[in-house]
Amino acid sequence: MQGLFFESDSGARVVIRAIVVLIGFWTAWRAGKAVADGWSNYPLVVVYTFLLAWAMQFLHHALFNGPMLSALYYGIDFVTLLVFATAGFRYRRTNQMVNNYYWLYEKTSAFSWKDKH
Repeated sequence: MQGLFFESDSGARVVIRAIVVLIGFWTAWRAGKAVADGWSNYPLVVVYTFLLAWAMQFLHHALFNGPMLSALYYGIDFVTLLVFATAGFRYRRTNQMVNNYYWLYEKTSAFSWKDKH
């Protein structure tokens, strides 16, 4: 994700960069969903996102000659990926709660539920 809006790439490099970013977002969503599927707690989502952000840093370094050890870009990658991982986690956990405990909870949005009264 680093340099996506700052560098002046053209042609196939832009397409490849966009594909890498979309794969990163999709992987973060799936990681959050996988943690929820295993009924694990949210801190595991954060751990997986740390690892995924490091992998994305490596891909940017290997494919686009970006910096490998940049705290700024790592932070941007981590926060962006954490948003997608959290969304995947909350979406799946909401569906689990309202489907498995339908007599206790009802869905209020795609990411939350409430007690039935």
